[in-house]
Order: sequence, then structure tokens, then C-alpha cells
Amino acid sequence: MSIVIAVDGTAASGKGTLAKKLAAHFGFAHLDSGALYRLTALAVIEANGDPKAEADALRGAQTLDFNRAGDPKIRTDIVGQAASYVAAIPAVRAALLDFQRSFLAQPPGGSPGAVMDGRDIGTVIAPDATAKLYIDARPEIRARRRWQELKTMGIRREEGDLLRELNARDAADKSRPVSPLVQAPDAGLLDTSDLGIDAAFAAALDLVSPKIESALKDRQRG
Repeated sequence: MSIVIAVDGTAASGKGTLAKKLAAHFGFAHLDSGALYRLTALAVIEANGDPKAEADALRGAQTLDFNRAGDPKIRTDIVGQAASYVAAIPAVRAALLDFQRSFLAQPPGGSPGAVMDGRDIGTVIAPDATAKLYIDARPEIRARRRWQELKTMGIRREEGDLLRELNARDAADKSRPVSPLVQAPDAGLLDTSDLGIDAAFAAALDLVSPKIESALKDRQRG
């Protein structure tokens, strides 16, 4: 098993950015698990299916194109909402489970480790991860970040609407019966509300470095 950093947290908390920076710092592979659900949702939408229908959602999971992980279409509000629907379907989560665990077990490029961010990485996908983080921030802060992100993409939205959507997404993620969003008991909590990206990264690094450096040394000795 490779060395794994599991990064979970709420939407727009900064978990994706921190996961990418941690991966670059340690030379690990990175996977945004949320992109898998967004790709599933996109596949459903493009097939004119219903993201709430299990058969359509499962078909989307089985036919998603991972090469489109960088497609701006998966970051739209419509796909994001559809992703929350497909992510609540047990059959879809089961279909994507093997992909995620295989990525962690054998990271691409022969990397010694992997960083994966999402909502159930440290609790379901990789409960034995070498190090775990749970990233959060106040809802109004996250809404402002999402507003700024969409603005750079040329998408105009009202912050109030985004705040309501984030609160609804939080409630859905935390209350769903399958793989709910919850902080793993052994995950370090990092609140990024009042931190810039550099300060947040420094804090994240402080939380995971002792475990990762120890694991890397053990691998070298082994």
C-alpha cells in the first residue's frame, strides 16, 4: 500500500487546493474524488438521463471519461447539483470505490504516495490512510470563495444564492445514509476561515508532515 494523505471537508473550504499543494510538496499523485462524481453527473446529463434515477446514475459512473477531469463543464452549478444527487446513490459510490482504492494502492507514475480529497476519504475510501485532514471554514467565507471562483470563470451569481446552496449541500452531505461527510476521529481539523492559502498550507503541512516523513523513512529502510 502506498503512503496516503486523506483530505476531507466541506465544499469551498480549500481542501482541493491544499490537497494539490500537499501532493506537489511530497511528490505524490493527486486525485479529486469529487471530480469522479461530477464526471458521473456530466455523463448522465449529456445522455439526457436523470441524476436522481439509480439506473441513469450508475450508467454514468460506468461510462465516465476520466480524461475530462479538467473540463470546465464539470465545475458548473448544474453539474455540481447533479453530482450531489448521484453521490447519494449507493450503487454509484460502490461503482467508484474500486477506482479510488486502486488509485491509492498503485498511484500513477510510480509515485510513492497519493493525496485524495473528497468527503469520505478518511472514513470510507482509505480508513487506514497514513495521515488525515478535515478542512472546514465558515459558510459565508466559503460562499465568497465560490463567488470569486465562478467570477473568474465568467459565471455571475449572487453570493446569497451561493450561501444557501452551500448550506443545503452541507446538510445533504452530512445527513445522507451512505458515506456521510464526517470528520474521522484521527483526522486533524483545519479551519481555513481566516487563513490565506500560504498560511493554510503551512498549517496543513504541520499536521501531516510528522506521519508522512516517518512513513517515507520507514519505506527507505525497508
